[in-house]
Amino acid sequence: MLARLVVAAAGGLLLTASFEPVAIPYLLPLGIAAFALAVRELPVRRAGAVGLVFGVAFYFTHIYWMKESIGTDAWIALSAVEALFYGALGLAAPLVRRLPLWPLWLAALWTSVDGLRSTWPFSGMPWGRLGFAAIDTPVAPAVAYLGMTGLSFTLALVGFLIAAGVESWLPSDRTSVRRSRPVALGGAVVVLALLLVPAVAPYETEETGSAVVAAVQGDVPGPGNDILFDHRQVTRNHVDATLDLAASGVRPDFVLWPENSTAVDPFLDSGVNDDIREAVAAIGVPVVIGGLVDDGDDHVLNQGIVWDPRTGPGDRYTKHHPVAYGEYIPFRRYWDPNFGALNQISRDMKSGTRTTPLRVAGIPVADAICFDVAYDDVMREQLQEGAELLTVQTSNASFIFTDQIDQQFAITRLRAIESGRWLVVAATNGITGVVAPDGTVVASADPRTTAVLVERVGLSTELTPATRAGAWPARVFTGWSLLGLVVGAIAYRRRRDHGGSESASPSEALVV
Repeated sequence: MLARLVVAAAGGLLLTASFEPVAIPYLLPLGIAAFALAVRELPVRRAGAVGLVFGVAFYFTHIYWMKESIGTDAWIALSAVEALFYGALGLAAPLVRRLPLWPLWLAALWTSVDGLRSTWPFSGMPWGRLGFAAIDTPVAPAVAYLGMTGLSFTLALVGFLIAAGVESWLPSDRTSVRRSRPVALGGAVVVLALLLVPAVAPYETEETGSAVVAAVQGDVPGPGNDILFDHRQVTRNHVDATLDLAASGVRPDFVLWPENSTAVDPFLDSGVNDDIREAVAAIGVPVVIGGLVDDGDDHVLNQGIVWDPRTGPGDRYTKHHPVAYGEYIPFRRYWDPNFGALNQISRDMKSGTRTTPLRVAGIPVADAICFDVAYDDVMREQLQEGAELLTVQTSNASFIFTDQIDQQFAITRLRAIESGRWLVVAATNGITGVVAPDGTVVASADPRTTAVLVERVGLSTELTPATRAGAWPARVFTGWSLLGLVVGAIAYRRRRDHGGSESASPSEALVV
């Protein structure tokens, strides 16, 4: 059992190394294979323990940036919760590992668990989905066809097929396992070959127009990792950068400011309101402001606000996925903690529900705020409603000295490929950038600097296959997983009722 725990821990670390900052994505299938090999032929409880060790090794290292930015307590709590999902995956693995073509069943199960932990409990935590590691690899273009869910499934399948091939060399009482080697390894090659097809024939959406967009990174004064250190100066930095842009004579179609470019309600604070009006009047085009807007005494909204030089503030997007214990306290009426960083959350941030794009200078724009970009629903729904361009407003100041900003920017670039759209990111002090539909970074600003990026971007109304498919891949994998668990549980129970025999049955003639 100790050897299995070591293999599981090694697999979790390999998976971590697939993402930023190490960013060796070719290790991802090996990490997945290590998980499958560690739980092979184990009973349910032991497999659950092995899965938990895998989850601990992966998640505590994957989001280590939270320890450095938010605090040790938050890092331990969130990592522990996420590790439990991999423990649950380990518990379920023995139920499907004996089914015919088990790599398909286990890949569907992995994808479903990834989807569940990405949305639950509360707003979930999408960080660590397999597809997020694919940027700058030949398989990245496949996300336009498969979506993030489909890409994650396919990458998991490759790893499990490799495991099926490797275990054919390991001792086993099942002749079916020993005979599976050519099928498993051949299957892995075939799946990889199919994943590489979009690299040769990428899905390219037709551009129907263009626009010039300016993304402002005003920078954060003081230590640089505290947006509230001097939040009025943060706003003033963005105002001054916009005034400089206006003085240069450049007139973009619109200007994008980041999340938290004002940390007070711009409608109630006269000083901030005057500053914004000054900047918007000077540039003479709409500016999308990132502001915190009061919603009564107990709630606040994190919004992207379209501020027009003639008509003033208008269209708004409200952040869909506030971070639990970071931007709101779940069940505050029953438990209102007043210690550590939680003491600073005096009001709960409400979730937005808007699915239609913003209208900015006549352009339908799909907006996302910070962590929103990691969730499948936010941009997809706005694209289905006609968005022609993507924007991301993010602060990330709390994470500026960590690897989180690189992980988020990798996710952002994949969203551009998935949607076949140009994407503009504005951050308070990093990473601000402009991304082409193929994921290429056309322009970026150095972190912790004041910068304005002005780029011409394409507009498109065409939907990629991934966007058209919507939530259906996730639904299919969920149904597939539930069916596998039911059938696998029945088979598992029958084996136990018959004395725990592990001999191969006719239904196991092909286990891959």
